[in-house]
Amino acid sequence: MQQPPVNPFLAPSGNAMAHGRSDQQDNVPWAGPEGPSEVLDADSVQYTWLTPCHFGCMISGPYPDGRRVIWSNGRQTINKLDYDTLEILAEHVIEGGEGKTPQAELEDNLRGLDEKEGWEAIEHAIGLSLKYMTGLDGVYALVDCDNTFFLGRKDHAVAYVDSDPTDPASAIAERDRWYKPDHIEGFFVGINITFDGWLVMTTDHGWVVLLKRDFSEYRAIQIRGGAEDAAAYCAAKAEDYGHTGFGWVRTSTCVDDDNSIYLSSCDHHHKVVWDGERLSIDEADGAWSFPYRNGAQNGSGTTPSLMGFGPDEDHFVVFGDGDEVVNITYAWRDEIPDEWEQLPGAPSRRIAGLGPANMGDPDLPAIQTEQSITVSGYGAMTVNNEPAMLPEGIPVRGKRLLCFMLGHKPEYTPHGLHKYEWNPVERRLEEAWVNNDVSSPNSVPFVAQASDLVYTCGSRDGMWTIEAVNWSTGESVFHYVLGGSKFNTLGAGVTVDDDGRILYGTMYGKVRILR
Repeated sequence: MQQPPVNPFLAPSGNAMAHGRSDQQDNVPWAGPEGPSEVLDADSVQYTWLTPCHFGCMISGPYPDGRRVIWSNGRQTINKLDYDTLEILAEHVIEGGEGKTPQAELEDNLRGLDEKEGWEAIEHAIGLSLKYMTGLDGVYALVDCDNTFFLGRKDHAVAYVDSDPTDPASAIAERDRWYKPDHIEGFFVGINITFDGWLVMTTDHGWVVLLKRDFSEYRAIQIRGGAEDAAAYCAAKAEDYGHTGFGWVRTSTCVDDDNSIYLSSCDHHHKVVWDGERLSIDEADGAWSFPYRNGAQNGSGTTPSLMGFGPDEDHFVVFGDGDEVVNITYAWRDEIPDEWEQLPGAPSRRIAGLGPANMGDPDLPAIQTEQSITVSGYGAMTVNNEPAMLPEGIPVRGKRLLCFMLGHKPEYTPHGLHKYEWNPVERRLEEAWVNNDVSSPNSVPFVAQASDLVYTCGSRDGMWTIEAVNWSTGESVFHYVLGGSKFNTLGAGVTVDDDGRILYGTMYGKVRILR
């Protein structure tokens, strides 16, 4: 299949933004590590301590001397790391924030996750979650073709630059901020960039904002249903969950090379059209909105991904719906074929395929995912984020904590990867494989196409691992044993850097595997 188009306004690297590129597929065309399985020693792993919640690894383009940096945003600091060594080149403590947590305290936090058991471990994990995850913003970020680093805070966008644009080790400077006008309601959630160079930002109330990279102009529109439903929905979910993480829109966007923008609200998926001057939600302009399945009533927890780019290929947007058993959902993103008949159980004719991610158990009562669907070719895969057991007294809304903070504990470790594949000849979605041996408690998996492998952060015998599975067959190929909670992705994605090495963010730092 044809590779996704290159966005000229993103940094020329394999991972310039969360989920890699504007299409959000989570893959690269080159090879990654190919094994064999081993327990990695300190010489095989680079690790750099940062501050809490440094999830993304945005790789810059080359500087004049040929070097690159990795931009990283966390709860307390913005950092630049040397691409080759992971050495911290510059650090910017976020203005008006809470300061920096000492490394010794971070190490003690991790020891607690590894050494405590039972309710003591759960209470420790709850405490860390409340301290570092509650109110977290600015999770999604990108670095553009000029090596400017952009992210969205709750009510504003921020641009960070090198104080000396020729020197990757120069200090980080905050170029400027852009605060959203009062009529644009809600908190910013996601960020992307169009193929004509406008930042794409969304709010949890369903506003889509296009912002020039110099912050001189913006355009904004609210998707269908937002004006009527978003405020009440966000308020109710915040009351139910005690935080704002279940907004009316709660994931990021994908953008195609025609500058159309795709995003999910709580029970509909939307296409917003941008013509270079005006945003539109009008069907006459090619925009659309359709309902998806939402039996669990929390909406989609996955950032959508684009699939199919060649003129003779079928073109889809792919996401996980909101059913009790999440369905990998394929939707026609252009015109629906004239002969297409609405699928049984699909709430819209635009839905091309529904793949229940039941991990091979058709009687499974419930499974949801907060990880973006991993896409490569016509294939789409998701993971099992349901803990193996739920201790008595833990509310259902707290079960995600067990996978995110304590997923390496054998009693909670979930297992299962489930992939579906579009058959373009028969024009139907088919199950490709299920692997119930490999765990992926909270990581977004990533494909290296030349190796035909998908990588994720898993767990074995109480240790965090990197798992490699054959993308075509689902067979477990090899794994690396890394160690304790220091190596937990905590919901971040595993990536393959521009030299084919595993790179990812953790609770408190950055990891690269030198294999």
